[in-house]
Amino acid sequence: MNDTSEFERIIALLLPALGETLAMVAIVMFLVVLLGTPLGVLVFNLSEGGLFPDRLLHGVLSWLISIGRSLPFLVLMAALIPFTRLVVGTSIGIPAAVVPMTLAGTAFFSRIVENAIRAVPPILVKVARASGASNGQIITSVQLSEAVPILLGGLTINSIAMVDYSAIAGTIGAGGLGYVAVTYGYQRFDQPVMLATIIALVLFVGAIQLVGDRLVRRATPELARSAGRPRLLQRAR
Repeated sequence: MNDTSEFERIIALLLPALGETLAMVAIVMFLVVLLGTPLGVLVFNLSEGGLFPDRLLHGVLSWLISIGRSLPFLVLMAALIPFTRLVVGTSIGIPAAVVPMTLAGTAFFSRIVENAIRAVPPILVKVARASGASNGQIITSVQLSEAVPILLGGLTINSIAMVDYSAIAGTIGAGGLGYVAVTYGYQRFDQPVMLATIIALVLFVGAIQLVGDRLVRRATPELARSAGRPRLLQRAR
Protein backbone atom coordinates (compact mmCIF):
# COMPACT_ATOMS: atom_id res chain seq x y z
CA MET A 1 0.00 0.00 0.00
CA ASN A 2 1.57 3.29 -1.09
CA ASP A 3 1.57 6.50 0.93
CA THR A 4 -1.22 8.10 -1.12
CA SER A 5 -3.66 5.22 -0.67
CA GLU A 6 -2.75 4.99 3.04
CA PHE A 7 -3.49 8.69 3.47
CA GLU A 8 -6.78 8.33 1.61
CA ARG A 9 -7.73 5.37 3.80
CA ILE A 10 -7.09 7.34 6.98
CA ILE A 11 -8.97 10.39 5.71
CA ALA A 12 -11.91 8.18 4.70
CA LEU A 13 -12.06 6.92 8.29
CA LEU A 14 -11.48 10.22 10.07
CA LEU A 15 -13.76 12.63 8.22
CA PRO A 16 -17.05 10.80 8.95
CA ALA A 17 -15.86 10.14 12.51
CA LEU A 18 -15.04 13.82 13.00
CA GLY A 19 -18.52 14.72 11.76
CA GLU A 20 -20.07 12.27 14.24
CA THR A 21 -18.01 13.69 17.11
CA LEU A 22 -19.02 17.22 16.15
CA ALA A 23 -22.69 16.20 15.98
CA MET A 24 -22.55 14.51 19.39
CA VAL A 25 -20.85 17.47 21.07
CA ALA A 26 -23.18 20.01 19.42
CA ILE A 27 -26.35 18.14 20.41
CA VAL A 28 -25.13 17.51 23.93
CA MET A 29 -23.96 21.08 24.54
CA PHE A 30 -27.27 22.48 23.30
CA LEU A 31 -29.07 20.31 25.84
CA VAL A 32 -26.49 21.04 28.54
CA VAL A 33 -26.94 24.81 28.22
CA LEU A 34 -30.71 24.43 28.02
CA LEU A 35 -30.86 22.33 31.21
CA GLY A 36 -27.75 23.39 33.11
CA THR A 37 -28.30 27.15 33.03
CA PRO A 38 -31.65 27.23 34.86
CA LEU A 39 -30.46 24.46 37.20
CA GLY A 40 -27.36 26.45 38.16
CA VAL A 41 -29.40 29.62 38.62
CA LEU A 42 -31.87 27.72 40.80
CA VAL A 43 -29.19 26.11 42.97
CA PHE A 44 -27.46 29.43 43.60
CA ASN A 45 -30.64 31.33 44.43
CA LEU A 46 -31.79 28.57 46.78
CA SER A 47 -28.57 28.94 48.76
CA GLU A 48 -27.97 31.39 51.57
CA GLY A 49 -27.60 34.81 49.99
CA GLY A 50 -29.72 33.86 46.99
CA LEU A 51 -32.98 35.44 45.93
CA PHE A 52 -35.19 32.73 47.41
CA PRO A 53 -33.13 30.66 49.88
CA ASP A 54 -34.35 27.19 50.85
CA ARG A 55 -31.79 25.11 52.75
CA LEU A 56 -33.55 21.75 52.28
CA LEU A 57 -34.20 22.04 48.54
CA HIS A 58 -30.75 23.48 47.96
CA GLY A 59 -29.18 20.56 49.81
CA VAL A 60 -31.11 17.98 47.78
CA LEU A 61 -30.30 19.56 44.40
CA SER A 62 -26.67 20.13 45.33
CA TRP A 63 -26.33 16.49 46.40
CA LEU A 64 -27.81 15.22 43.13
CA ILE A 65 -25.49 17.45 41.09
CA SER A 66 -22.50 16.26 43.09
CA ILE A 67 -23.37 12.64 42.29
CA GLY A 68 -23.51 13.42 38.58
CA ARG A 69 -20.11 15.11 38.76
CA SER A 70 -18.34 12.59 40.97
CA LEU A 71 -18.96 9.42 38.96
CA PRO A 72 -16.41 8.60 36.24
CA PHE A 73 -18.14 8.88 32.89
CA LEU A 74 -17.59 5.23 31.95
CA VAL A 75 -19.24 4.13 35.20
CA LEU A 76 -22.09 6.61 34.74
CA MET A 77 -22.63 5.46 31.16
CA ALA A 78 -22.85 1.81 32.26
CA ALA A 79 -25.11 2.58 35.21
CA LEU A 80 -27.53 4.52 33.00
CA ILE A 81 -27.98 1.79 30.37
CA PRO A 82 -31.52 0.85 31.57
CA PHE A 83 -32.53 4.53 31.64
CA THR A 84 -30.90 5.14 28.27
CA ARG A 85 -32.84 2.25 26.73
CA LEU A 86 -36.04 3.67 28.22
CA VAL A 87 -35.39 7.12 26.75
CA VAL A 88 -33.99 6.36 23.29
CA GLY A 89 -34.80 2.65 22.88
CA THR A 90 -31.20 1.51 22.48
CA SER A 91 -27.96 1.26 24.44
CA ILE A 92 -25.58 1.67 21.49
CA GLY A 93 -24.89 4.40 18.95
CA ILE A 94 -25.00 8.17 19.10
CA PRO A 95 -28.49 8.42 20.69
CA ALA A 96 -27.35 6.16 23.52
CA ALA A 97 -24.24 8.29 24.06
CA VAL A 98 -26.17 11.56 24.14
CA VAL A 99 -28.17 10.57 27.25
CA PRO A 100 -25.29 10.01 29.73
CA MET A 101 -23.22 12.77 28.14
CA THR A 102 -26.10 15.23 28.65
CA LEU A 103 -26.61 14.24 32.28
CA ALA A 104 -22.91 14.44 33.09
CA GLY A 105 -22.51 17.71 31.19
CA THR A 106 -25.57 19.27 32.82
CA ALA A 107 -24.26 18.50 36.31
CA PHE A 108 -20.89 20.01 35.38
CA PHE A 109 -22.28 23.13 33.72
CA SER A 110 -24.79 23.82 36.48
CA ARG A 111 -21.87 24.12 38.91
CA ILE A 112 -20.14 26.49 36.51
CA VAL A 113 -23.28 28.65 36.35
CA GLU A 114 -23.64 28.59 40.13
CA ASN A 115 -20.03 29.65 40.69
CA ALA A 116 -20.20 32.28 37.93
CA ILE A 117 -23.22 33.94 39.54
CA ARG A 118 -21.56 33.75 42.96
CA ALA A 119 -18.73 35.88 41.54
CA VAL A 120 -21.14 38.70 40.66
CA PRO A 121 -20.79 41.54 43.23
CA PRO A 122 -23.78 41.41 45.61
CA ILE A 123 -24.03 45.21 45.48
CA LEU A 124 -25.36 44.95 41.94
CA VAL A 125 -28.25 42.79 43.12
CA LYS A 126 -28.97 45.28 45.91
CA VAL A 127 -29.00 48.18 43.47
CA ALA A 128 -31.33 46.33 41.12
CA ARG A 129 -33.58 45.37 44.02
CA ALA A 130 -33.69 48.98 45.24
CA SER A 131 -34.68 50.03 41.72
CA GLY A 132 -37.73 47.78 41.90
CA ALA A 133 -36.47 44.86 39.79
CA SER A 134 -38.25 41.54 40.08
CA ASN A 135 -36.41 38.25 40.71
CA GLY A 136 -36.66 37.39 37.03
CA GLN A 137 -35.17 40.74 36.01
CA ILE A 138 -32.35 40.38 38.51
CA ILE A 139 -31.53 36.88 37.24
CA THR A 140 -31.37 37.90 33.59
CA SER A 141 -30.09 41.49 33.79
CA VAL A 142 -27.68 41.17 36.71
CA GLN A 143 -26.73 37.61 37.59
CA LEU A 144 -26.47 36.06 34.12
CA SER A 145 -25.56 39.26 32.28
CA GLU A 146 -22.63 40.10 34.56
CA ALA A 147 -21.42 36.48 34.57
CA VAL A 148 -21.17 36.20 30.77
CA PRO A 149 -17.34 36.03 30.51
CA ILE A 150 -17.11 33.34 33.21
CA LEU A 151 -19.98 31.43 31.63
CA LEU A 152 -18.30 31.51 28.22
CA GLY A 153 -15.06 30.24 29.75
CA GLY A 154 -16.97 27.49 31.54
CA LEU A 155 -18.81 26.61 28.35
CA THR A 156 -15.46 26.16 26.63
CA ILE A 157 -14.21 23.84 29.37
CA ASN A 158 -17.47 21.90 29.30
CA SER A 159 -17.35 21.50 25.52
CA ILE A 160 -13.82 20.10 25.72
CA ALA A 161 -14.97 17.68 28.41
CA MET A 162 -17.75 16.52 26.09
CA VAL A 163 -15.17 15.77 23.39
CA ASP A 164 -13.45 13.57 25.96
CA TYR A 165 -16.74 11.89 26.86
CA SER A 166 -17.58 11.32 23.20
CA ALA A 167 -14.29 9.45 22.82
CA ILE A 168 -15.18 7.25 25.79
CA ALA A 169 -18.65 6.71 24.30
CA GLY A 170 -16.91 5.11 21.33
CA THR A 171 -16.64 1.97 23.46
CA ILE A 172 -20.41 1.46 23.10
CA GLY A 173 -20.33 1.94 19.35
CA ALA A 174 -21.36 5.59 19.48
CA GLY A 175 -19.19 6.39 16.49
CA GLY A 176 -16.90 9.37 16.30
CA LEU A 177 -13.17 9.63 16.73
CA GLY A 178 -13.22 7.52 19.89
CA TYR A 179 -14.80 4.62 18.04
CA VAL A 180 -12.19 4.82 15.30
CA ALA A 181 -9.39 4.91 17.87
CA VAL A 182 -10.73 1.88 19.73
CA THR A 183 -11.82 -0.22 16.75
CA TYR A 184 -8.95 0.47 14.37
CA GLY A 185 -6.14 1.94 16.42
CA TYR A 186 -6.38 -0.30 19.48
CA GLN A 187 -8.14 -3.54 18.53
CA ARG A 188 -6.47 -3.82 15.11
CA PHE A 189 -3.14 -2.33 16.22
CA ASP A 190 -3.32 0.24 13.42
CA GLN A 191 -0.78 2.78 14.60
CA PRO A 192 -1.20 5.26 11.70
CA VAL A 193 -4.94 5.50 12.40
CA MET A 194 -4.34 5.86 16.13
CA LEU A 195 -1.82 8.67 15.56
CA ALA A 196 -4.11 10.42 13.08
CA THR A 197 -7.01 10.17 15.54
CA ILE A 198 -4.92 11.71 18.32
CA ILE A 199 -3.90 14.58 16.05
CA ALA A 200 -7.52 15.14 15.00
CA LEU A 201 -8.67 15.23 18.65
CA VAL A 202 -5.89 17.66 19.62
CA LEU A 203 -6.76 19.98 16.74
CA PHE A 204 -10.50 19.74 17.50
CA VAL A 205 -9.98 20.61 21.16
CA GLY A 206 -7.57 23.40 20.21
CA ALA A 207 -10.18 24.90 17.88
CA ILE A 208 -12.81 24.86 20.65
CA GLN A 209 -10.37 26.54 23.06
CA LEU A 210 -9.45 29.19 20.50
CA VAL A 211 -13.07 30.08 19.76
CA GLY A 212 -13.92 30.09 23.48
CA ASP A 213 -11.00 32.40 24.34
CA ARG A 214 -11.99 34.85 21.62
CA LEU A 215 -15.59 34.93 22.83
CA VAL A 216 -14.46 35.61 26.39
CA ARG A 217 -12.20 38.45 25.25
CA ARG A 218 -15.04 39.98 23.25
CA ALA A 219 -17.50 39.73 26.14
CA THR A 220 -15.22 41.20 28.80
CA PRO A 221 -14.75 44.72 27.32
CA GLU A 222 -18.50 45.01 26.78
CA LEU A 223 -19.06 44.52 30.50
CA ALA A 224 -16.17 46.82 31.40
CA ARG A 225 -17.70 49.64 29.35
CA SER A 226 -20.95 49.24 31.26
CA ALA A 227 -19.25 49.86 34.62
CA GLY A 228 -21.79 52.59 35.35
CA ARG A 229 -24.52 50.03 34.58
CA PRO A 230 -27.31 52.40 33.55
CA ARG A 231 -28.60 49.60 31.32
CA LEU A 232 -29.23 47.38 34.32
CA LEU A 233 -31.07 50.11 36.15
CA GLN A 234 -33.18 50.87 33.10
CA ARG A 235 -34.17 47.23 32.74
CA ALA A 236 -34.87 46.99 36.45
CA ARG A 237 -37.44 49.78 36.32
